[in-house]
Amino acid sequence: MVGNTNFLGKNSEDISPDIEKLETPEGELHLRFFLPSGIELALPATGIREVMNQPPERITPIPNASPLLLGTLNLRGQVIWVADLGQFLGDPVALNTQRQDIPVIAVEEQDTLLGLAIDRIGENAMDWLDSEQVQPATNVPDSMASFVIGEWVLNPKTNQTLRLLDQGKILRSARWAS
Repeated sequence: MVGNTNFLGKNSEDISPDIEKLETPEGELHLRFFLPSGIELALPATGIREVMNQPPERITPIPNASPLLLGTLNLRGQVIWVADLGQFLGDPVALNTQRQDIPVIAVEEQDTLLGLAIDRIGENAMDWLDSEQVQPATNVPDSMASFVIGEWVLNPKTNQTLRLLDQGKILRSARWAS
């Protein structure tokens, strides 16, 4: 069947040679998103299990838990912790939880799964970014520095950057114990 040029019901001469070829994207797939202060960040898609919008009432607060944790969420029968990523990274603007939905990124490493509540997903939510173009991050707040792998300079004139986070370091952080 595959070797048969007539499987489409046409002769091979009738098929246009001008059919666009699919371009192979360069780099690796990343999710782009924003913290409440407007800082744009990215996570490698390989470590993301799911991206969802959750109503605040579906996140159950847990008493005496770390202030970085908003509570727990039932994800298809699995209970996962949901953290305020902005607060965890020291973002000066608080996450607005008084809204219809909160975007949550479920990140996973080995057997650890954590939901990261963010302000919003970027317009180019999923983007192919060249990891070879990542530069050492500059002007990163101390509270965020140990979780940033590097950054892409998107616009040198305006100093617009996109910082790449290491979800493994976030998941293994000692900050969760406080």
